[in-house]
Amino acid sequence: MATVNLAEAKAHLSELLDKAEAGENVIIPHHGKPVAHLSALSQPKRALRPLAEFRAKTPHWRKSSATLLREVRDASEPRRRAP
Repeated sequence: MATVNLAEAKAHLSELLDKAEAGENVIIPHHGKPVAHLSALSQPKRALRPLAEFRAKTPHWRKSSATLLREVRDASEPRRRAP
C-alpha cells in the first residue's frame, strides 16, 4: 500500500490511477491524516444493450399506448349520468 502526499497526488494522478487499476492501494493523507483511498473497483459494470436492439425484441402492439390507456380507464370508471 503506497502513501502519497496531496501535492504529489495532484501532480501524478494518472500514474496513481494506473497503480490502482493494477491492484495497488494508494492512500492520500492531508495534514498527516488519511483522507482518500484509491483502489480498483471490484467488478466493472457491464454495458447496457443498445436501445435499438431492445426495441427490436419488444413485441409490437396493434393499438397505441394512448388507446390502451383510454380503454382501461373507461372500463374501470363508473358511468356518470347526466343531470
